[in-house]
Amino acid sequence: MRSRRLWVWMSVAVILLGAGVATAGTLSDVRAKGFVQVGVNGQLAGFGIPDEKGEWKGLDVDTGRAIAAAVFGDAKKIKFVPLTAVQRFTALQSGEIDVLCRNATWTLSRDTALGLSFVQVNYYDGQGFMVPKKLNIKSAKQLDGATVCVLPGTTTEQNVADYFRTHNMKMKPVVIENNTELNKAFFSGRCDCLTSDASQLAGARSVAPNPQDYIILPEIISKEPLAPAVRHGDDQWKDIVNFSVLAMIEAEELGITSKNVDEMLKSTNPSVQRFLGVVPGNGKDLGVDEKFAYNIVKQVGNYGEVFERNVGAKTPLALERGLNALWTHGGLMYAPPFK
Repeated sequence: MRSRRLWVWMSVAVILLGAGVATAGTLSDVRAKGFVQVGVNGQLAGFGIPDEKGEWKGLDVDTGRAIAAAVFGDAKKIKFVPLTAVQRFTALQSGEIDVLCRNATWTLSRDTALGLSFVQVNYYDGQGFMVPKKLNIKSAKQLDGATVCVLPGTTTEQNVADYFRTHNMKMKPVVIENNTELNKAFFSGRCDCLTSDASQLAGARSVAPNPQDYIILPEIISKEPLAPAVRHGDDQWKDIVNFSVLAMIEAEELGITSKNVDEMLKSTNPSVQRFLGVVPGNGKDLGVDEKFAYNIVKQVGNYGEVFERNVGAKTPLALERGLNALWTHGGLMYAPPFK
């Protein structure tokens, strides 16, 4: 009996080891095809959407470009794949994409049961509610009996159900898979309320026919750490994606921008020298060029630049840094030492 149990455990170990090996080698695959295939939203202003000229814009889009810059030294060696909330994880699991940069919330079940690995959060968010001003609603607790537009296959769908149940309120969900169609349903009056991450609500309002006609209610009902994701079993690829995001955060803390990065190559600060690859080691450890962080900052920018360019105060979304400020400014953005 003891031998039988040993054989069973050894078989399980072999299967698990085989699964890890099977998913390894993403970096080699990416280099062989010559670009990084990145899953993005495709319909979310500020995070992932093509402009009128077909050029991709957004915080998640720039995160993908940072990964390409780290791998190839060229942020343009990238292909964006627009995915719905329902499609996104299957596309990553099946290998259709190399990395998912699509405002996906890092949760326990997704990081385990779905076989995914999340990296550094690139936007700390929380779920909220948007309503037409004409309804004169000031709080989410006034939404009893409301029709609520919500995306399926998201943490949003579960969170809103939990919120209404907890507050002994009823709701009539209007579930539409496509972001654009969901927003249209809300703006056409089919729903009393649209619920999503607060950043998504700001993005949707920014492209509404009359943005000033809508308000985002004060309640934030969840924690939504949005982060890129890769497949389980390929630690090197996870490290590259992780430190591509972290490089933008570290650059901001070190005061390195896309405009001064060339001048900073002359810095005598040991931390700056290691970070920019003047002193080698980091690139070798990751399996990429020693100037990977330099390439990210030069071609994409530091985190502050990326934030302000896509969702900051001077954009239609007009989002404040809040939790997404550096830890030195009261936020949660914090990078480990690059050494």
